[in-house]
Amino acid sequence: MAKVIEGLYYTESHEYVRVEGEYGYIGITDYAQNELGNVVYVDMPEVDDELTAGEEFGAVESTKAASDLNSPVSGTVVEVNSALEDTPELINQDAYANWIVKVKLSNPAELGSLMDAQAYEGVCCK
Repeated sequence: MAKVIEGLYYTESHEYVRVEGEYGYIGITDYAQNELGNVVYVDMPEVDDELTAGEEFGAVESTKAASDLNSPVSGTVVEVNSALEDTPELINQDAYANWIVKVKLSNPAELGSLMDAQAYEGVCCK
């Protein structure tokens, strides 16, 4: 059974965002990493790139598939998780601890259109 964490916001395409103040940490869910299998590469945007909610910002590649990453929120990339460049398999070890990008949220109201943990469990973990 996939792990779902209370207090995060989720998308139907299996990304999450953890909000801390005006920043959001975006990654893929435990369910997504489990479905992908062994992650071998993470394609990430650059610092200062602008992300738009619902639009692609990168990809995660595994030994079985590649999956586009869609941003749950709009904002400016302020940091990328550089550890994933050399060790992308960290996502398999703990998808929630190993976020992909940190963004400064440009429209916090967008969070209202995302799912909470209970709603996401209904999508991923039936």
